[in-house]
Amino acid sequence: MKNLFFAACTTFLLVACDKVKMDVKTSEKTESTAKEEWKPVDSATATKAWMDYAAPGEVHKMLAKSDGTWTGETTMWMEEGGKPIVSASECTNKMIFDGRYQVTNHKGNFMGMSFEGMGITGYDNSKKKFVSNWIDNMGTGIMYMEGDWNPSKKSIEFKGKMTDPTRPGKDCEMREVYTFVDDNNQILEMYGPDSKTGKEYKTMEIKFMRKK
Repeated sequence: MKNLFFAACTTFLLVACDKVKMDVKTSEKTESTAKEEWKPVDSATATKAWMDYAAPGEVHKMLAKSDGTWTGETTMWMEEGGKPIVSASECTNKMIFDGRYQVTNHKGNFMGMSFEGMGITGYDNSKKKFVSNWIDNMGTGIMYMEGDWNPSKKSIEFKGKMTDPTRPGKDCEMREVYTFVDDNNQILEMYGPDSKTGKEYKTMEIKFMRKK
């Protein structure tokens, strides 16, 4: 009986070790397959690619139309179906680096506390996507997003991640929809997970009006 038990244990260990070896081999194969083969690029092609990547275009000119000072009516919800918290804010947009990026400086208040934030938005010519990052005095992390243009709605839908301080070391998925209503009105909508359910809900909306 003891020999039978020993044999069974030995068999289990051998199978387990073989499985580990197979998993390692499979993992190595997957990683090697995932790596794209490096393809050489001649200098002329590389030079043109970099020039195209660096040149601001029509999309950047569209962003530049938002330069100036805007007043904002901010509405926030702490949870799905929660009571809205309304406050006033102001932001200033300015294109930098010869029209390649737009810097936004935002000031307002949140539940009686002074709020300041800064964002940089651009359009990556190579990715064919809008790119954005954001920092503010309500945290110590940096939020990064990428977005696509929706011509029918005249909006950019950004998707990305930000730190979730309620779950140490974890990120949560965020989504923003920035709608260009007209030359003097814009709407920013932010969506994130409900702290109780984890389901996406509308966390914030800012209605911007150009300050004259």
